[in-house]
Amino acid sequence: MTTGTVRQRPPGAPADLLRAMARPRFPVSLWSLRALAFSVTTVVTGVTAMMLAFPLYAPWLMVAVALVDPPTGSNHRVSLLVFGILAGLFMVVCFGPLLALPLGAVERRRLRLVSPGPADSGHRVPPPGLWGWARTRYTEAATWREVAYLFLLPLISFSLFMVGGALVAFAVVLMLGPLLVQDAPGSQISLGFVTATTVEDALPLTLLSPVALLAAVYLSGLTSYGHGVLGRALLVGPPKEELRAELTEVTHSRARLVDAFEYERRRIERDLHDGAQQRLVALNMDLGMARLDVDEGSEADRRLSAAQRKADDLITELRELVRGIHPRVLTDRGLPAALGELADHSPVPVTVEADLPRRLPSHVEGTAYFVVAEALTNVYKHTEANAATVHASLAPRPGGEALVVEVTDYGPGGADPARGSGLTGMRDRVSVMGGTMDLSSPQGGPTRIRVELPCTIDRTEPR
Repeated sequence: MTTGTVRQRPPGAPADLLRAMARPRFPVSLWSLRALAFSVTTVVTGVTAMMLAFPLYAPWLMVAVALVDPPTGSNHRVSLLVFGILAGLFMVVCFGPLLALPLGAVERRRLRLVSPGPADSGHRVPPPGLWGWARTRYTEAATWREVAYLFLLPLISFSLFMVGGALVAFAVVLMLGPLLVQDAPGSQISLGFVTATTVEDALPLTLLSPVALLAAVYLSGLTSYGHGVLGRALLVGPPKEELRAELTEVTHSRARLVDAFEYERRRIERDLHDGAQQRLVALNMDLGMARLDVDEGSEADRRLSAAQRKADDLITELRELVRGIHPRVLTDRGLPAALGELADHSPVPVTVEADLPRRLPSHVEGTAYFVVAEALTNVYKHTEANAATVHASLAPRPGGEALVVEVTDYGPGGADPARGSGLTGMRDRVSVMGGTMDLSSPQGGPTRIRVELPCTIDRTEPR
């Protein structure tokens, strides 16, 4: 059996390009051609961007001229500076993204010449419609990084054209030196440090032309490396793997916080139920026993009776408080029984249909219970509905099952989360659990709240 070793190239253009430049074969390798192509297209792209975006550059050129060569009169200079800065900011804010976005898309494709790694943009998916697109693009940092690149690219292109072009022209003059001095009598080549007037004088200089071309190749590699680093910093978003890892970590941390909150709420419920409530019951019994030792109808009997009634009221309030923190029936008998208890305590007639073949994870049951409790409270406080229904069932979904809970009230409708009716809090509670909530409340009713909660059984805790 034949075995082989697959050599994987490390991601990222700088490491690849630097490793290629460190090898002796770099001038005749594919990497040198890619670097040269990247440098040439940089000049072309920079000139094109300068022509298209000249209205954006013009105010800042006026500001630069006013600073370097100020006009006569200090007031005129200040006015010119203020006008140039304000006009430049207006042009950048209004029209900069419109030019920078297509330039960024083109430059990310060009980066693949010297950067084989992923070159995805850092832009978010905008909502549908022109206003959603404009709001998203004009408010994200990736857009304004591309605007900064729009202003840097002409400077890079101009510098590369001047330095690289001068080096290539120098190499060409050295290579064609003998021909240049031979064609025209009396001609000479002056390079500053040496002057050649004959073919014999120009031949040694011709031998230096490969050195100049080699320097141009390495200069192209170095500038392509620096340009690639800058392009990745301004134009390329984080890798999808990194975003996915961050999202997973956020999801896990959110789950840990929810579990910790649920545990703490159950601890408080248990302490109130087994501690304070039992002591109040014992106090009520002691008051009843004390009444047996006094005369019926006496002042002491009346005071003990009043104290016993207050203890009864306090026990009732404490039981309601414990039920609001975490109902005991939900822990002992599950969601269908807990929803039935909610219906029994609701002032509005409620019909419950819970078709659940098994117990669900505790965090799912708890979230569904409190969503239904809040929804029924809203029905009682904010609507004139004469009836409501609660339906709970399991539905298949990718990767498992989801608990679907629907609460429908037959009131006038027109529910609006912006009016602070508790719907915003319900949506937040559902989203923390990774679920979704949909609201349908047309004028005239009915109002329907549909909640889907993923049933991740790996988080089920002992009951």
